[in-house]
Formats: sequence, structure tokens, C-alpha cells
Amino acid sequence: MNVDLGIWHKLSRLMAVLIFLAAILAVVIWYIPLMRQNERYRKEIQTLQGQIRREEQAGRQLENQIKALRDDPKTLERMAREKLGYAKSNETVLYFEPRVTNSPIVTPNR
Repeated sequence: MNVDLGIWHKLSRLMAVLIFLAAILAVVIWYIPLMRQNERYRKEIQTLQGQIRREEQAGRQLENQIKALRDDPKTLERMAREKLGYAKSNETVLYFEPRVTNSPIVTPNR
């Protein structure tokens, strides 16, 4: 037996669908700030990972410099000459001062 409930049956179904859609919309709206925060955290993680890579590279360079100073006498001699101004006997050390200019460098417009 089919009983026609009329428009009330159709409206009840429509109302159930609308309530379901409203619930889904509420969940999406509730999670939007969390998704944005997650995206900010991901960008921050990428930035920090890049900084870690740069610092590790700088650390490796410093370790190589320390190793060269410890193990290579020529490197040690070069550093003593450059930084401390040391020279061997019979050598004359010349110091050059950088050129000082008062006017800024002007490049022509093209």
C-alpha cells in the first residue's frame, strides 16, 4: 500500500538534506582556521629547515677551516701573514689602504 503523504514528506526530506549540508558546512567553517594554521606551520617548518641546511653548511665550512689550520702548515702560514701581518725575515710587508671616495658611484641610465 502506497500512501501519499503529500508535500510534507518532500519537505521533510528536503529539511533532512539541508540539515546535513548545514552540518557539513559548520564542520568546514570550524576547520578553516586550523587548516590556515597548519599551512603557516608548514611554511615555518620549511623556513627553519632551510636555515638548518645553511647553518650545517656553515658548520662544515668552519670544520674544514679548522682542519686545514690544524693539519696544513701552508694554510697556517698564509693566515698568519694575512691576519697578523707576519713576515719571514728578509721580507718587506706592504699595506695598501682602500681607496676612499666621497661621491657615490653613478651608473648611466640605459
